[in-house]
Amino acid sequence: MGNIELWGGVECTVNRVGEQYFDQLAQSGHAQRLTDLDLFAALGITKLRYPVLWESVAPEHPEQHDWNWATERLNRLRELNIDPIVGLLHHGSGPRYTNLLDDDFPQKFAQYARSVAKQFPWVTYYTPINEPLTTARFSALYGFWYPHAKDDTSFAKALLNQINGTRLAMQAIREINPNAQLVQTDDLGYSHATPALQYQADFENHRRWLSWDLLCGKVDQQHVMWRYLVENKVPEATLLEMVQNPCPPNVIGVNYYVTSERYLDERIIDYPWHTHGSNYYQRYADVEAVRVQAANPLGVQKILEQVCDRYDIPVAITEAHLCCTREEQMRWFAEVWDSASFLRKEGRNILGVTAWTLLGAYDWNSLLTQNNGHYEIGVYDLRDGKPAETSVSKFLSGLANQEERHPLLQIEGWWKRACRSAYPPLAECPESWNMAAGPLRQLNNLTVQPLLITGATGTLGRAFAKVCDVRGIPYVLLSRQDMDIADAASVEETLRKYQPWALVNTAGYVRVDDAEKEPEACYRENTLGPAVLAQVCQSLNIGFVTFSSDLVFDGNTETHYAEEAPTNPVNVYGCSKAMAEEQVLAAMPGALVIRTSAFFGPWDEHNFVYKALKAIAHQETFLAAEDSVVTPTFVPDLVNAALDLLIDEESGIWHLANQGALSWAQLAELAANLAGMEPSPWLQPVPQETFNLPAARPATSALATGKRAILPSVEDALRRFLHMCEFNFRPSDRQLNNPEDEMQFAAQA
Repeated sequence: MGNIELWGGVECTVNRVGEQYFDQLAQSGHAQRLTDLDLFAALGITKLRYPVLWESVAPEHPEQHDWNWATERLNRLRELNIDPIVGLLHHGSGPRYTNLLDDDFPQKFAQYARSVAKQFPWVTYYTPINEPLTTARFSALYGFWYPHAKDDTSFAKALLNQINGTRLAMQAIREINPNAQLVQTDDLGYSHATPALQYQADFENHRRWLSWDLLCGKVDQQHVMWRYLVENKVPEATLLEMVQNPCPPNVIGVNYYVTSERYLDERIIDYPWHTHGSNYYQRYADVEAVRVQAANPLGVQKILEQVCDRYDIPVAITEAHLCCTREEQMRWFAEVWDSASFLRKEGRNILGVTAWTLLGAYDWNSLLTQNNGHYEIGVYDLRDGKPAETSVSKFLSGLANQEERHPLLQIEGWWKRACRSAYPPLAECPESWNMAAGPLRQLNNLTVQPLLITGATGTLGRAFAKVCDVRGIPYVLLSRQDMDIADAASVEETLRKYQPWALVNTAGYVRVDDAEKEPEACYRENTLGPAVLAQVCQSLNIGFVTFSSDLVFDGNTETHYAEEAPTNPVNVYGCSKAMAEEQVLAAMPGALVIRTSAFFGPWDEHNFVYKALKAIAHQETFLAAEDSVVTPTFVPDLVNAALDLLIDEESGIWHLANQGALSWAQLAELAANLAGMEPSPWLQPVPQETFNLPAARPATSALATGKRAILPSVEDALRRFLHMCEFNFRPSDRQLNNPEDEMQFAAQA
């Protein structure tokens, strides 16, 4: 057998909630970008799951079609030698003149399918209805989507309508193109359970096959689901007609996610309320099996083996996607790809693996019930309005050419590590990926390259270590004693010792006011050090990221500073950072330089937000500048985004700060309000000059970005800060002194 193929897919759901339609193509902007198809072709994909959706082509009347969009796109795919797998209904209930419980739904759908085949007689591959079982559950059993039914009888009818619609659609399509192929998709997981709920898990594990079993004509009187369907008013004659006239898929498309396998537990007190449900007899929690410490998920390879054993039909993974950090996205796809490749070499008829979704997805965190614009990055990143390459797209491009994989793919994904457990919850990450004990570490007979992090005693360096522990990124945290960043010989010796794939520089001189009287020390650590690191990394072909500051600007503007704004620092610290930017990029054009501002985080007590909240909680006077505007930055957001950009091999100057420009006084007030405190009268806004700080500060140094590095809002970040914070801001039991005698201020640096 040859190698498996790389397929692709675009999240294209048009679903209905009440009277509102949710359109993924409109949200992603793909509806207006024909050039996306050329990007997809560059990945080396051979087939693309692509929409010609009923709701979009004939939204108002079954005889009124608009083929312009579909014609332009399908013709372009033909020119690119990509076979489209055309989808006609994707998690939808159809246009307004029908729905999944409409008695005439199958006939109306088949009429539309015939129209598509007439318009595009050359199209060979079809998925008429995506995930019929899943859509029936969400629309007619759980009530999330239109028509919002919540009973087994409605579920059975919605499922049968979709299966009959698929059968009639393929019959109509094959009358025009006899060679048309049915690629039938559905989510295929597995339900695990406690002994008390094994009966429910058994039922769900039989039910999961229904889409394919019905199409294959397997649901006869001996089938385990026959009685359930008949009791829920599916006519026996309908089921028997499917047995006598099956419409088996040419390809079984398995959609498998980290969350596809479930765990059922009657001990609902151990799980959050939103996981609680009922089967009319018993209440239980339904959670992701991967998050339960006691569960042992089967994994994609065993799931594929089950499919191959059940059906003598070619199989493909038609959705492989993970909403996570870059390395975890790659790890997930690599695991699916490697599992499918292994089975194909073992003689199993596995055709391909589909990168899903190429452009990401919107609002799946609410199961498409709310239009919040919540974006999950896919193979490409759309956050600045156009598709940007990521490490995932580069990985897929190399996959077809069998190029070397990123060093981080030697590490197993989070779903296989100890950190996967949320039930019971872990107090902290149980794993450490600090490789300081030795220069190299052997893992699965492979030499693991670490990430080097300078600044072992600093807030940012320690934050990188914490995040790397969570993300499964091997690292070595270096102190000044381990390596002198301003000494080329020391740097080269250290890099050759550890052989890192990249280096993160968080070391430097941070005392803004002291820099005015210690300029030499400041320039050595902040300018010479990063320049030396860049030179050595360039010579050894090692990735490099270093941090700059909003203080490279003078504040003489009414707008926020974008990356291309000219620098003009007003103090020694800012000058040292501005010079570092120039020298680093001159020495290493591929370096990543991140400007950030006013960061705060949950892992230290030395940031402005912590000090403000502590003072207000203890009813101590806290002075904060009312005329100095910054863009606060939440350290976990900063570190995660910086790691993603580093893994993506981005370069140049990037601004990373949470969205929202605030004065220091406004920041303290917002934090106090979100913490449920009354900031007045303890918080006292004052002019910046009140502090008589030795180093001048710009009146505003608010950062904006013209790139895709868009972080959540400051308010959102503060809420997460308060949730994560290890510190208690409540007043102690001690006797408070006169607040006027207790002055607290934080130097705004």
